Amino acid sequence: MRTKMRRIQLGGSERTFAAVGIGCMGMSWGYDELGRDENESIAVIRHAIDLGVELIDTADQYGPFTNELLVGKALQGYRGKALLATKGGLVVDDPATYKSHRNGRPQYLRAAVDASLERLGVDHIDLYQLHRIDPEVPVEESWGALAELVKEGKLGTIGLSEASVEEIGRAHAIHPVASVQSELSLWSREALNDGVVEYCGREGIAFISFAPLGRGFLSGLINSPQDLPKVDGRHRIPRFQPEAISANQAIVDRLALLADGIGATVAQLAIAWVLAQGEHVGVIPGTKTRRYLEDNVEAGSLPLPPDVLAELAALPEAVGAR
Repeated sequence: MRTKMRRIQLGGSERTFAAVGIGCMGMSWGYDELGRDENESIAVIRHAIDLGVELIDTADQYGPFTNELLVGKALQGYRGKALLATKGGLVVDDPATYKSHRNGRPQYLRAAVDASLERLGVDHIDLYQLHRIDPEVPVEESWGALAELVKEGKLGTIGLSEASVEEIGRAHAIHPVASVQSELSLWSREALNDGVVEYCGREGIAFISFAPLGRGFLSGLINSPQDLPKVDGRHRIPRFQPEAISANQAIVDRLALLADGIGATVAQLAIAWVLAQGEHVGVIPGTKTRRYLEDNVEAGSLPLPPDVLAELAALPEAVGAR
């Protein structure tokens, strides 16, 4: 199976990538701490590439550091087929609680890039993203440091994560913003509401949606906190508390009816809706299984009739903070 997906261009670059990528975070960080299998995760990443997936997304925060090591192993022999993306600028204080702080200082980012290159086992990173903008450091300073690393050949292109239109514009004025990565799904529409998706489309910037399946909830497989693994970071998220899950079930129930009507899974419909938000919009759903990976990839070519899109747009907002 190799699904034909539309291609998305990185801003300020000739580089393009297939619209459905893979987010590797959950293989090492955040989810199901007792159910991780490095060998299977490596196999999933390689299978993704065999299916036509190119964008492989990680970050130094995940683990911390262990996810980059895993991705580096997975790409041995596959490097030329992948668009390798990682992130820096979030420093883990306590892995047990996922507590982190932001560091956008140029000296730190330079050291972080060098460390990521070593862990990944590569001489350049195709897309390096500022994981979060440090409120203590003007974005121009952080962005200028990354732009210098592009000139040095260590980075191919650079992007932002969870940035506002104003912040993206300030960075873009210094050096092309290749991409903006933010959460976007049927239960997290802030990037649409605040104009980020529209701005990226207008400026020729790729928009990359992380958590397009609502951290797994929009797969239709989570009906209560008991459906989550025993040791799992989602237990800390307000949206996954019992009352919120119960209230948000109405979203998934409606999705299930609509998905059945077009012969798709709930997850595929959720991913296809994100992709329908613009030709410049891509997704990086996370998974640790080949079965769900294949479903996700197939969503990249799933057409959505206008009446289905209208019904999806009318779905209620999610209950609970994300």
